Amino acid sequence: MSNASGLVIVGGGLAGARAAEAARQAGHAGRLVIVAAEDAMPYIRPPLSKEFLAGGERTAVDVHPAEWYDEHRVEVLRGRRVTALDPAAHAVTLDGDDTLRYDRLLLATGASPRGFRGPGADLDGVHLLRTVDDSVALRDALAPGGRRVVIIGAGWIGLEVASAARGYGDEVVVLGRETVPLNAAIGDSAGEVFAALHREHGVDLRMETAVAGIVGEAGRVTGVELDGGDTVPADVVVIGIGAIPETGLAEAAGLDVDDGVMTDAAFRTSAADILAVGDVANVFHPVLGRRIRIEHWANAENAGKAAGRSLAGEPVDYDEIPYFYTDQYDLGMEYSGYGVLAAGVEPLFRGDRDGREFIAFWLAGDRVVAGMNVNVWDVNESVQRLIRSKAVVDPARLVDMSVPLEELVPEASE
Repeated sequence: MSNASGLVIVGGGLAGARAAEAARQAGHAGRLVIVAAEDAMPYIRPPLSKEFLAGGERTAVDVHPAEWYDEHRVEVLRGRRVTALDPAAHAVTLDGDDTLRYDRLLLATGASPRGFRGPGADLDGVHLLRTVDDSVALRDALAPGGRRVVIIGAGWIGLEVASAARGYGDEVVVLGRETVPLNAAIGDSAGEVFAALHREHGVDLRMETAVAGIVGEAGRVTGVELDGGDTVPADVVVIGIGAIPETGLAEAAGLDVDDGVMTDAAFRTSAADILAVGDVANVFHPVLGRRIRIEHWANAENAGKAAGRSLAGEPVDYDEIPYFYTDQYDLGMEYSGYGVLAAGVEPLFRGDRDGREFIAFWLAGDRVVAGMNVNVWDVNESVQRLIRSKAVVDPARLVDMSVPLEELVPEASE
């Protein structure tokens, strides 16, 4: 392995691939290496619980065709793990004890699914969902149909998997600890929209339910035991209870870590010439005046590009509004905004909430800090402009369908 220095990106996901792309676009002409722990070219993860899980093509999740990396002189070390990071020596150690030196390095190690800590987590038929191989295995388990599927966790991953499983004709039970699904992300009233959606599609949604363990026979799952002793029969169990940022390398190297690797708005960490981006990074946001860690696709896409420019030496002050989306059954949704400001706030609804064609707005004081459009399209840019403008809004006009959203955004913000 050549030991010439250059830019090294640790992590073969979307954020790392976009960073490599942006670094080349910013003029970096030297060596550029992506170290990918999986034996795969960089790919996009959201479809793994959506389109791909429902039967989509494998190539549809790739960030770039394989030849793109050769054309842009980006080395991808597939199936290799960085085992140690030495900031003083500007070097990383790979499994097999190879050493790779860098001028500047980007940590894009992502996050890993939070495992179930009770008994039975290692039984056959119990699935976590993070990698394309995980999605292939889960799709193979769901696709025959007629399976009894129990999903532990009523967040985005759990509900998206439930939608795919029902599409295959499986029986689905979703177990959630909260009163309403997605409570932590969008609150009770918006979460109830998704609860009604899944119940209408035949999902047995059991909220305020605690799991005692997973049970099985002859090494294979047969059910999920609830607190109180009841058992829900299962052929397939999916764990969807959140993710943990992969900060081990950073911690061992002495970088500042607090709910992710701490960075400034240019993705620079506490160590010289080391940056971090994506699910693993807790990035200072200039608009909020605080750090936030975001695990959604758009953050990997947009922040990855910005981090690549920063890695190549361009000045960067990243202030994108967080964005994510979901597709479940016939419902499509986009969310833009600052969840930390919207937490605990009752949204205002514009449109037909019962018919699931509406926009929800979260206000802090008299300003919109988040918006979610459900089965209403071509409005996300207007929602984002309204948030970015910090315009004082009249709630009555905000929910009045006869008032165009554009009229609520000051001209100066356009």
